[in-house]
Amino acid sequence: MIRNPILPGFNPDPSIVRVGEDYYVATSTFEWFPGVQIHHSRDLENWRLVARPLDRASQLDLRGDPDGCGVWAPCLSHDGQRFHLVYTDVKRYGRTTTAGASGASLRDFHNYLVTAETIDGPWSDPVHLNSSGFDPSLFHDADGRKWLVNMLWDHRPGRNRFGGIVLQEYDPRARRLIGERRLIFKGTPLGLTEAPHLYRRGDHYYLLTAEGGTGWNHAVTMARARSIEGPYELHPDVHILSARDRPDAPLQRAGHADLVETPAGETWMVYLCGRPLSNRGRCVMGRETAIQKMCWGADGWLRTEAGDGLPVVEAERGPSIDQREDFDAPGLAIDFQWLRTPEPEAIFSLSARPGHLRLYGRESIGSLFTQALVARRQQAFCYSAACAMDFDPAHYQQAAGLVCYYNAAKFHYLHVSHDEALGRHIRVMSALPDAPQADAFTAPVAIPPGRIELRCEVDYERLRFAFRAEGQAGWTWIPEIFDASILSDEASAPGLPNFTGAFVGLACQDMAGTARPADFDWFAYRERDYAAGPTGLDWPAALSRLGAGPMLRA
Repeated sequence: MIRNPILPGFNPDPSIVRVGEDYYVATSTFEWFPGVQIHHSRDLENWRLVARPLDRASQLDLRGDPDGCGVWAPCLSHDGQRFHLVYTDVKRYGRTTTAGASGASLRDFHNYLVTAETIDGPWSDPVHLNSSGFDPSLFHDADGRKWLVNMLWDHRPGRNRFGGIVLQEYDPRARRLIGERRLIFKGTPLGLTEAPHLYRRGDHYYLLTAEGGTGWNHAVTMARARSIEGPYELHPDVHILSARDRPDAPLQRAGHADLVETPAGETWMVYLCGRPLSNRGRCVMGRETAIQKMCWGADGWLRTEAGDGLPVVEAERGPSIDQREDFDAPGLAIDFQWLRTPEPEAIFSLSARPGHLRLYGRESIGSLFTQALVARRQQAFCYSAACAMDFDPAHYQQAAGLVCYYNAAKFHYLHVSHDEALGRHIRVMSALPDAPQADAFTAPVAIPPGRIELRCEVDYERLRFAFRAEGQAGWTWIPEIFDASILSDEASAPGLPNFTGAFVGLACQDMAGTARPADFDWFAYRERDYAAGPTGLDWPAALSRLGAGPMLRA
């Protein structure tokens, strides 16, 4: 049975390709480095993260990219000889007032192509394709020609910012686009036309796009033409997948799709989706990737199996993750990423103290340039995370600890610091996107010197922190319950794109510029049962069964 979402908690904008019996899905990574994540499957059900291809400065440098920008909408394809990966690096987003209809007019989108003979590389240095818009996709036609499509950004006053889909030929020998670009599809009245993919079936070229924006109005639109340059006629139903008129659907925000055909001739669609909390309407798992079987009709058009155009859930979850990283290997596990910099040696080391991840204190948490924050994605509604840390701060400009992070405007950070009155202490700093005061702090708690263990427990929209100092038998719980739902797209930070999803991980700052380090002996991430639902789980009892120590008072 296909599990939907097939990539729980993983970023959206999926692109899928089949090579022989192997399926690969590439998804966006935004400001997180290394760029792009690729999952592999043999059965379209069980998926494993196998590659992050953009892993060096010559391919990608995200320093200065605003939150939610960076790598958008990678498209992975194969021409029979090698893999091709095209992607956008978004350098400027600007201030928005509505979902793309107005607001910042000038934006910078740079589209690139890298190639590799195998999925695990090595991947080439990039070829710059264009900067006319985002969501590039490369189509390999049967005659050997290659075509790039992308959405066109129109900054002119009074114009539709989403100016339609443009087509241009790519010459692999010259390694550049050739000929004139042509506008082949202006979109429908739903607007916000983006995420184009081209396919050829029979006598027609099929164009798949996303419309309605990446929120609640998201939809998959299809059109076809007998010539690749058009004219393109709309599908009789216009939109072949959407939940925009069905607030009861368990998968919302469905759109930004791609198609793959199995050896048996079945057609499957991968697409972006979100699972909102029933009591808050926020998708704390971010935008996820789902998959659904589709059917071609006698009229030559694609539809869902039920013909209703709705996203479906076959099963709500797969196996739970219970993972511990002891930092004994020469490199980080593939699950971990960091923010923006292509120079990881500037922010962490696995050799400076063997068996530990050493984070060098860098810029403030939320910096757009060089901050020492190493994290993994949240992949379940309920999870536990913990770490053991050695950190001896000299003053209040130095801090390190465990963070639940969305972006610079949305995080909860359990950290150890120092001041002249209290000495070494621990507290939580929260960045709150929808509160009168953007930064909030809990009261500091004095702690003794030495190793300390930190922990967080997330249950849907509820978050608790605890710590255990060296020699302490039980956990000391921070008394406050924190709102984990702010770590979502829907908890809007005005003027910023909200796309990335929630992470949990380790951080270290030294705003005095002396690179005071913190050493982490281990990090653990464990998913917990959430079958009882967001209001039905006996949270304190569940934590007690996990060995949490004192019962929490929720």
